[in-house]
Parts: sequence; structure tokens; C-alpha cells
Amino acid sequence: MTRDSILLTIAVLGGTGKEGKGLAYRWAKAGYRVIIGSRTAEKAESAAADLNEILGYETVNGMENGAAAQAADILVLTVPYSAHASTLEMIQDAAQGKILVDVTVPLVPPKVTKVQMPSAGSAAQEAQSILGDDVNVVAAFQNISHEHLFGENPINCDVLVTGRGREARLEVLKLVEAAGMQGWDAGQIENSVVVEGLTSLLIYINKQNGVKSAGIQITGIK
Repeated sequence: MTRDSILLTIAVLGGTGKEGKGLAYRWAKAGYRVIIGSRTAEKAESAAADLNEILGYETVNGMENGAAAQAADILVLTVPYSAHASTLEMIQDAAQGKILVDVTVPLVPPKVTKVQMPSAGSAAQEAQSILGDDVNVVAAFQNISHEHLFGENPINCDVLVTGRGREARLEVLKLVEAAGMQGWDAGQIENSVVVEGLTSLLIYINKQNGVKSAGIQITGIK
């Protein structure tokens, strides 16, 4: 357990879904204090209890999204895009002065294999616009299938980290490493349009090949 994991609390907002619970599981195993957030406290508490049972010890808490955001040092948003703006508006005050890791991909069903970006450019840029300049929004984990997250081994997929402020990106790269993945600083938040768009490509590749867990890797760097 590192000094950072002892000090930091992560709130996974919308964390009752497969991606959110998988990330929460990985960080709890790494020693971080983790809060599952949901629209209702009851649903969050149920998801936290499920994770604690898998982990074998009581470490994950469940709270309503607003309370979870208030109690945490780093916020991780894992809601569907249809709930993206409304959740951000609800936690806006609690997010001030913090890092928000946006995992959201602007998928528009039923054409989820087609890249369809919002007018802001990307979901992360939309989040930055809603939350304001006192929040550092960082985009990450969009290209990692939840199929990998409940395993015990390091994940053979890379994570591209884009966002506002190099220090914030480096902080999120620590979370990537703690979750058992290789992360790369991929630059400013404007680059999140590429990272988010890759998800639709990966969904298409999954469907073409009858799998659920295609990912990406950066090569050529020792």
C-alpha cells in the first residue's frame, strides 16, 4: 500500500454499472479508499456490499452521488452519456478544486459502432465546460472493457490519459498503474475526442470478431 493510496479517497460516480464496479474493485484491492456513488444511496450501498463480499473485507462504501463527490479527493464519472450532463450539474459544487476522471463515451444507441461526438468536441470537454475552470477534467479508461477488470492479473491493454493540466494527468496515471494497466500521457483535453472515438471502433471490432474485450496498445517505446 502506497502513501498516496492511504491518503486518497476515490468516488466512482455512477459506479453501480459494470465498468464502475470493476474500476472500484481494482482500486480497493490496491489500497485506496473507495466510495461507490449512485442516484440513490440504497443502490450504491448494495453495489458496495457486493464488492466487499468479492474482496473479502469491508472497505468500499456506498453513497448518493452528491454525498460521494463531497467526501472524495478524486471523482471518477462512469455514467452512460444520457446521464452525463445531469450528473455533472448535480455534483458541480462538490467537484470544485478536485480532479474529475471522465470515463464517459458519447455513444448514441443504436448506432454505437459509429463515432458521434457532441458539439463540445468530446464528453470530457463537455464536462470541463459544465464544471468550470476550478476542476481539472481528465479523460481515461474509455477503451478498457469491463471484462478485464475483475481478473487478478495485469490487464494487457493500454490507457490513454488526456486532460487539463499535466499534474492532473500524472495523478490519474497513478490510478491507471494501481489498477494494473499501462498508462500514457496523451496530452491536452482536446485530444480526448480521439480517445473517446476509439471506443466505437473497438465495439465494431468486437462485433466483427465475436469478442467483448478488444483494446489498444502503444508500441515502439521501450
